[in-house]
Amino acid sequence: MAAANCILSLASLCLSVLLSCMWNFSLGSEISFVTCGSVVKLLNVKHNVRLHSHDVRYGSGSGQQSVTGVTTVEDSNSYWSVRGTIGTACHRGTPVKCGQNIRLTHVNTGRNLHSHYFASPLSSNQEVSAFGEDGEGDHLDEWTVLCGGSLWQRDESVRFRHTATEALLSVTGEQYGRPIHGQREVHAMTSSSQHSYWKAMEGIFMKPSETGPRDFSSPPHTEF
Repeated sequence: MAAANCILSLASLCLSVLLSCMWNFSLGSEISFVTCGSVVKLLNVKHNVRLHSHDVRYGSGSGQQSVTGVTTVEDSNSYWSVRGTIGTACHRGTPVKCGQNIRLTHVNTGRNLHSHYFASPLSSNQEVSAFGEDGEGDHLDEWTVLCGGSLWQRDESVRFRHTATEALLSVTGEQYGRPIHGQREVHAMTSSSQHSYWKAMEGIFMKPSETGPRDFSSPPHTEF
């Protein structure tokens, strides 16, 4: 009898933990906007490719970790964490505002979406790379979310403007050969076009925490 009660208590505890996790993490329908601390895949609407990175470095330009676009939906190397900037905290579950500066950190390698005045390998536009270690890089990792209302809505196509150079995160269709055959070049362009629109797709969307705000300018610790 005591053993049975122990098992029931353990099952109850596990259920409580599960329900608590379900309250604080959302995979879908409850949250209509993107929040700080969320881990998402970003789809280029025009070219139907997801923003992607991997531990493969450019053979030209900066030589930093490459950023590409892939058609594969399931690839775990397409997850990015939405974080605050070096000087501004980003509390878990707080909606990201239109016009807000953020960092996008590649979950599997811990490097931030980055740009600078190096030329991209295929189109000679502005190179986009992944930079830093354990989520910490520099001011060139910051991007401004451009959207139509007050908040970044999950079903809305938005643009990301590199804060330092004012170029827009874009894909224009150029494809790489080996060792990343078929992946598309991701770069930044100074002019806005249909190639510069992105939409939040699969991911974990954070709800506000009952235990108070948490700073998500710090590096993520989630693995996929």
